[in-house]
Amino acid sequence: MKKLISSFAYAIKGLNYTFRSQLNFKIHCFGGLLAIILGFLVDLNSYEWLWIILSIAMVIILELVNTAIEILVDLVSPEYHPKAETIKDVAAASVLIGALMALIIGLFIFVPKLI
Repeated sequence: MKKLISSFAYAIKGLNYTFRSQLNFKIHCFGGLLAIILGFLVDLNSYEWLWIILSIAMVIILELVNTAIEILVDLVSPEYHPKAETIKDVAAASVLIGALMALIIGLFIFVPKLI
């Protein structure tokens, strides 16, 4: 039981670090919160909520993984290296694609309700 509690504590520590240190993570959290508030305002159905929550989770998870990759790359390659830069760029691209997909899903769900 102690290991289980410790694992949650480590995860919360990671969330806290990422929220404090990564502007994009804060932006994605704020966007997710706005989507949730808007979802209540337009009375989403169960399927629409599922898509919105999955989209928010996808972007948050991708941002966390991107942050971990950036930290790892900085650890193993503290000096500039073109491959290290490429690794960081590719990880950031995954967040961009996820965020764009979340935006598209949000538009499909919210635009008809707002028109």
